[in-house]
Order: sequence, then structure tokens, then C-alpha cells
Amino acid sequence: MVADPTLKVLVVCLGNICRSPMGEAVLADVAAKRGIDIEVASAGTAGYHVGEEPDERTVATCKKHGVAISHEAQQVSTSDFTKYTHILAADETNLRNLMNIKPKSATAEVRLWGSYLDNKPIPDPYYGGIRGFENVYDQCTRLSNAFLDEVTGDSTKSAL
Repeated sequence: MVADPTLKVLVVCLGNICRSPMGEAVLADVAAKRGIDIEVASAGTAGYHVGEEPDERTVATCKKHGVAISHEAQQVSTSDFTKYTHILAADETNLRNLMNIKPKSATAEVRLWGSYLDNKPIPDPYYGGIRGFENVYDQCTRLSNAFLDEVTGDSTKSAL
């Protein structure tokens, strides 16, 4: 019998087709390379794209960097606030949306993902070109390492 991972993380953006599925895939990849047992998922604060696959540019960027991605968009639910240990918002608007629906019974730590590094939001690349997706990938990689450094207390592997 395998125990559940201690870290259960939900990465959140607006529609759950660009930033958060990429963040989910990158965080899972970085954690695996660092030997950290983690459960990662993603969701959107809005339900515009529920059931859809990630944006093709998100998939292409992950594929280019050798990061596996498989996801169907979903919307955040109140049960996520007790299911996950950490909920990471891509930007301040989504953080505010999360705080507005956060139930009193919430046990998850809800933070701006950028608060683990430089307090910068992850810009939405949807209306731009592939370069925006590359920038999101780079930012997700840095944020994944910063998050894992803080929650595990081990920054010796973040250069991987």
C-alpha cells in the first residue's frame, strides 16, 4: 500500500487551458526530477473551458521541453480547499477569486504562486504568440523550484 503524498498542490488560473495546466505539468516534472513525492492538479476560477484540453501552444511548449502534459480543464470547487495542501494562484485576480470562494473549513494554504520567489504574477499568454508561452514555462520552472525549496526546506536540488 502506497501512502498519499504529503504535498497536494492545485495550480489555478482563469480558464485552466494555458498557465495552470502548464504549471501543473512543470511542477510535477520538477518535483519528480528532485525526487519529491507530490500530487499536482490544476483548475480555473472560471468554467469557460471545462472539459477542454490545454491550449495547443501550452502543449507544444511542454513537449519542446520534454515535459509530459495531459489535462482536461476543470473549475475550482470548494472541496479543493480541503483536498489540497497548497493552492497556487497565477495572479492577483485569481487569488482574490479564490479568497472569495474559500470556505471557513479550508485547510489549504492559498497564495500567489509568485509569492514564493518574486511576488510577480504569471501573465496570461493566451492572446499573444508562442514567446509568451515560453516565458510562462520559464517562470513556472523558477516558481516550481522556489515553492519546493520553501515547502521541503531543501534548496540543494533546485538547480536541476
